[in-house]
Amino acid sequence: MKIVVIGGSGLIGSKLVARLRSAGHEAVPASPNSGVNTMTGEGLAEALAGADVVVDVANSPSFEDAAVLAFFETSSRNLLAAEKVAGVTHHVALSVVGTQRLADSGYMRAKAAQEALIRASGVPYTILHATQFFEFLGGIAHSAAAGEAIHLSTALFQPIAADDVAAALAAIAVAPPANATTEVAGPRPFRMDELVRRYLGETGDARGVVGEADARYFGARIDDASLMPAPGASLGATDYDSWFAAR
Repeated sequence: MKIVVIGGSGLIGSKLVARLRSAGHEAVPASPNSGVNTMTGEGLAEALAGADVVVDVANSPSFEDAAVLAFFETSSRNLLAAEKVAGVTHHVALSVVGTQRLADSGYMRAKAAQEALIRASGVPYTILHATQFFEFLGGIAHSAAAGEAIHLSTALFQPIAADDVAAALAAIAVAPPANATTEVAGPRPFRMDELVRRYLGETGDARGVVGEADARYFGARIDDASLMPAPGASLGATDYDSWFAAR
């Protein structure tokens, strides 16, 4: 099976390509580094020729509201149009648990717009909603830093290892399209401020974490339901301690 991975040189994409290749599939990483640009359409026709499945794990280079919306809308329109021409039979996209609940966040609005384009495209699809990655705990801290203090929400979230996200995507890619959204999360929930405080301490970062119920998460107010998966979501096998030890 030929599976093209858009964003195949990134954190999730590179892990996904390796998994698919080890399972005997022709996994093709596609990104601007390999001459494939979904924003301009450059290289798409050549990359998608003969492809059965496309997995889109690309992310916007900017999280500014207008820029991230332009990225996901333009990239998705170009990619889905090229898939129709190439006869791709399954479009798989990685998105975020809580996307439809966080309209205050420009990033989440952009992901919701991307999902709407996928659903309306006519290309058979599966959308995977994943929770935040353990690998992004440092980025979450950075986004909330104010001097030597980091102001973070006390809300629940249930982060997951990137390896487990790649495993979930690999299973979806070789299965029939669900024409629906499915969810994957880490093994257990944490309070956001508590886990980031623990992570910073274990990595030698001396900055203090201040837990605040009304602290915003990438521009959005969140509560205990905002970032949590629905009952019945698939759970990754890697817990925080195992991930940290192996990182």
